Amino acid sequence: MKVLISTDIEGVAGIVHPDQTRRGAPDYERARLWMVQEANAAIAGAFAAGADEVWVNDSHGDFRNMPADLLDPRARAIQGKPRALGMMAGVDLGVEAACLVGYHSRAHGRGILAHTINGFAFASIAINGQELGEAGIYGALAGELGVPVAMASGDDVFIAENRALFPDTVFVETKRATGCHSGISLAPEASCAAIRAGVAVALGRPLPPPFRIPAPLSVEIRAQSPALADLFCQWPSLHRLDGSAFRFEADSVANAVRVINGLSAMSSLLR
Repeated sequence: MKVLISTDIEGVAGIVHPDQTRRGAPDYERARLWMVQEANAAIAGAFAAGADEVWVNDSHGDFRNMPADLLDPRARAIQGKPRALGMMAGVDLGVEAACLVGYHSRAHGRGILAHTINGFAFASIAINGQELGEAGIYGALAGELGVPVAMASGDDVFIAENRALFPDTVFVETKRATGCHSGISLAPEASCAAIRAGVAVALGRPLPPPFRIPAPLSVEIRAQSPALADLFCQWPSLHRLDGSAFRFEADSVANAVRVINGLSAMSSLLR
């Protein structure tokens, strides 16, 4: 079995504040060690379940958070950007299952550090009328290639938001949200043990069906401000809906993701 592990940071145990997620901030160095420890726990669970090959996708921020020398040497790291498949890069390498580690709830949700793709840029993203967070968007990208989301970890709000999309996925709760910047968390060691066990269970039983969104796709995005919508709608294929909202069409989730990530990069012009 070939397995892809996509690892974000906001859903990692012990992380509740933006300073823990930003390069150069005082708490970031310790937080990214917790991130790599949870990735290693998922790797261990995958090999315990009989995986032959494991790729780990660094899926936070600039996609180069986890120190390569601290990753389990049995796995291979996917790091750096830009890359066409973003947080799901590697899903096209013949993998049979994806695991989402350290994920979080969608923008304007009640989870810890909730956002979708880019918290500065996007207030919401909906595909074919269904609002999705990063797990839903990238889970659909995996599903488009026939790859199911076997396991996912994060806070309780993330799990509640995504359980209907992935009813047969093994979810691991690393913490309980009590606010955007507050929560009740497992200790890192306990979270790693739970993730290792969750991945082993998920991959040791029949895999769930992939989550698919049939094309053609209508993608509706609400920007965080009219100024951002002004910027984004310089793109000729985007159609303005109101002050902050716009839409575009795509023939695949992969191409929708490429547009969304292109818009995310554009938003830096207004920071």
